[in-house]
Amino acid sequence: MILDYDRLDPELRAVIEQLPPLEITRDNVVQVRALMASRRPPPSPLAVEREDLSVPGDAGDVPVYVFRKTRRRKQPALLWLHGGGYVIGSALDERARVIAHALDCTVCSVEYRLAPEHPFPAGPEDCYAALEWMMANGDALGIDTARVAIGGASAGGGLAAAVALMNRDRANYPLKLQMLLYPMIDNLHATESGQYENHPIWNQGTSFRAWEMYLNGEPGLDASPYAAAARASDLHGLPPAYVCVGSEDLFRDEDVAYAQRLMAAGVPCELAVFPGLYHAGESFVPNAAISQRLQRSFLAALADALR
Repeated sequence: MILDYDRLDPELRAVIEQLPPLEITRDNVVQVRALMASRRPPPSPLAVEREDLSVPGDAGDVPVYVFRKTRRRKQPALLWLHGGGYVIGSALDERARVIAHALDCTVCSVEYRLAPEHPFPAGPEDCYAALEWMMANGDALGIDTARVAIGGASAGGGLAAAVALMNRDRANYPLKLQMLLYPMIDNLHATESGQYENHPIWNQGTSFRAWEMYLNGEPGLDASPYAAAARASDLHGLPPAYVCVGSEDLFRDEDVAYAQRLMAAGVPCELAVFPGLYHAGESFVPNAAISQRLQRSFLAALADALR
């Protein structure tokens, strides 16, 4: 299927028309990472401090960047997981800094291992190790472990959904919210929106290649729900959720379906669908009206959950 670019928000479309399509393969993923790192903009001038720590994991230490606006005690906390299709991206994520500043909370951003060098379950196990560390070290971190949320965007949202499932099935730490921003949760893309071949930023072909690298193959319906949360058969007992996605996102239908399944399972869930927004469009044009609406929406949901 071919996406009609006239359906995109005008403020976002102008930027997308100037960018080449993103093509990521096993052969070029290392080069793509280096290119993105070289083009990463400097941090915005927010008054946020950063502390570089390490968390013990099953396969060695996991780097975690801790962002804070203040050192006030017993502040709420967010475990933040960056996006990048499970194969690229960095925990030095501007959104982690924005959240810490806007809500005066502690944000622990995890530098989890990436595929294809480290396929599933490396990534979610790193993230779960960071959650365990946060819950065991609340006093040292200065956080209130009764007010902890987990969240992420794109693949980070997929990891957040997966770790919420892992947590329910393991220690079941009390999480206030799973904040899923256009999460990458379905390895099949067997939906109408999942068929777009010319999709801005993240099309079906690119997504399937990323899934193959992450899953180290194509298990289809047999993929673990800890890798692709859409494969979970039981969503009962999960923490409250906030799910957002753009109306022109490749993930639209699968994300809406997941939110509906959460609600059917009795999980409180807020669902927001933003018109004219393609995948991660707000990251490219953060000052666009629709981008600002998205940011206000998830910050309000998180603030309510952590109060």
